[in-house]
Amino acid sequence: METTTKFKTVDEYLSASPENTKAILEELRKVIRQAAPQAEELISYNMPAFKQHGVLVYYAAYKNHIGFYPTASPIKVFKDELAIYKTSKGAIQFPIEEPLPHGLIKKIVKYRVKEVLEKASIKGKKKK
Repeated sequence: METTTKFKTVDEYLSASPENTKAILEELRKVIRQAAPQAEELISYNMPAFKQHGVLVYYAAYKNHIGFYPTASPIKVFKDELAIYKTSKGAIQFPIEEPLPHGLIKKIVKYRVKEVLEKASIKGKKKK
């Protein structure tokens, strides 16, 4: 979603989304929340994001796709399952006219939770 609006909340972002993407964004939000129930929602880089000891994933609406940004490592780890989607270093594009791959999204989010928690525990050990 191309905009100059600075969003303060995820609900604000979703309410400003075009009708054809709003339901998809709500669906994606729900799937992420199921996979990371401890994560908190926030706006980061003017996009909805989920954070748990660091940002897990970002997502955003565009004209023809939903951008899903889980950082670079899951894109490498799940590259075979992501082969049917357009990807780049830290992004996945889910076409608007296709159903979201709930199972794959949940696996990616759970992978990110594990990754972030491991990093947090390593940082915690270094401080002692």
